[in-house]
Amino acid sequence: MNEREYLENLRKLWNKNWPEHLPREPHYPLGEVLLTDYLRERARQTPDKASIIFYGTEISFRQLDEWSDRFAAYLASKNFKKGDRVAVFLPNCPQFLIAFYGILKLGCIHVPVNPMFREHELTYELNDSGARMIVALDLLYPVLSAVKDNTSLKEVLVTSFADFIPDNPTIPVPEILLFPRQECPGADDLMSVLANQKPECPEVEVGLDDVVALNYTGGTTGMPKGCEHTQRNMIYTAATMVTYSMNMPEDGVGLCYLPVFWIAGENSGVIAPVFCGATVVLLTRWDPIAIMAAIDRYKVTHMGGVVDNLVEIMDHPDVSKYDLSSIEVPMVSSFVKKLTVEYRKRWMGLNAGVLREAAYGMTETHTMDTFTNGFQEDDMDLKTQPVFCGLPMPGTEFKIVDFDTGDLLPLGKEGEIAIRTPSLMKSYWGKPEETKKVLRDGWLYTGDIGVLDEEGFLHFLGRSKEMLKVKGMSVFPSEIEVLLGRHPAVAGSGVIGRPDPVKGQVPVAFVKLHPDFRDLTEAELFAWCRENMATYKAPEIRIVDELPLTATGKVIKEKLKKLL
Repeated sequence: MNEREYLENLRKLWNKNWPEHLPREPHYPLGEVLLTDYLRERARQTPDKASIIFYGTEISFRQLDEWSDRFAAYLASKNFKKGDRVAVFLPNCPQFLIAFYGILKLGCIHVPVNPMFREHELTYELNDSGARMIVALDLLYPVLSAVKDNTSLKEVLVTSFADFIPDNPTIPVPEILLFPRQECPGADDLMSVLANQKPECPEVEVGLDDVVALNYTGGTTGMPKGCEHTQRNMIYTAATMVTYSMNMPEDGVGLCYLPVFWIAGENSGVIAPVFCGATVVLLTRWDPIAIMAAIDRYKVTHMGGVVDNLVEIMDHPDVSKYDLSSIEVPMVSSFVKKLTVEYRKRWMGLNAGVLREAAYGMTETHTMDTFTNGFQEDDMDLKTQPVFCGLPMPGTEFKIVDFDTGDLLPLGKEGEIAIRTPSLMKSYWGKPEETKKVLRDGWLYTGDIGVLDEEGFLHFLGRSKEMLKVKGMSVFPSEIEVLLGRHPAVAGSGVIGRPDPVKGQVPVAFVKLHPDFRDLTEAELFAWCRENMATYKAPEIRIVDELPLTATGKVIKEKLKKLL
């Protein structure tokens, strides 16, 4: 069967199984226009409506629009132009959205940076993107100041949680948010700069297909790669997500605790609420009491998370003290714990909607490539091969191919997931050879293992062989190996994963030392890892005399697994 026949057959199956209550085309409330135009129109139509609620502080659509105008004007005053990169080194906070929309308004490129990064990781991403400005949390300034002189940065702005934490919070506040404002010599204060800047955003011609974001993802060849995304990617994702997964109306209230530097958090906490004109309750981190209190107080209707977190709510001794019944759409992702019929039944006991898998997706496709809405009757979705990902969003297509040959595989046969979608990245930033490896004839070859069953439903069976999932976060052994190689004692390393009942997987590094560093202990090297990479990436250390190698010098990972 050729590809045309293969896809025609799939389209018939997708059409046959389409839920009756869902439209065939995604809805764009204001048309296919820039996301920044959506913000301007929301500010015009509902100026005083809360766009963001942050522990009791409410930021209206008008304020978000004006502050982001001021930030765009500030960028212009510093001679930033369309296409220039601006890094954002922030956890979840209103300042993230102010920077995001200001960057897009000027046609600059938003570069979200993981706030858990250590020095090596931060240096790499800043230099890879070529960012000349960074907006950072004051608590992260020590890491930033240590690497600034070795990067392309020319301008540094800092901001504090104190700028938006109210005197009388309406829900419990994590202790870290109550830290006093930190001194950051050599940096300008973001909110002070905005207060003194006129909200006169320069006229810049920005098109839907201009690159406006570099969302970094891990890679199997070393350090992360920046996925070039456009505003068309963003609004397509928002339209399909809101229409098919969230069904979120303008009067809905979302809740986002997922990190917004991640593509999934960006979609649910930054893009979708502005797109549909809804309010989002933004929390800096996961905390079951704060989550339950926020749902109760603000009558949250839509939320997403991971199964592990919602199980923690169900197990919490105080769950009965909170009214969670406002939730209409609770979506989850199965990482360490998987969504089961039992978990769904327990959640329904809280009268808080029906738990369902969120979607299949990845950073390269702006994620949210499928929907599972409409397949929960009699727990059909949970009684099939896990993980059930449902049907592709309108305009998106899947095929399953042989990992080695790229040949199409019949329905029901496991292989590599390939995807074609309007939200597909343009390329990997500055990496044409890496781009060619995964983008071929309009298809992204994901490296993920999956199957399209006899009814055309997609099932995700696992990531490519080496990638690990540590508490739901992607960890690439090759990246850890690159970072370990920066230690003068490390002559070579091979990283694999071992199963863990709490974290899902734990990275384990088998390390060969240089002869001059034989006295280095495993504990000392582990401590170095915690200082030089994000905590969840820091591997257990196993020092070995020799690493098993192929004739071409590659570590034989299968032999390392036997050592576990």
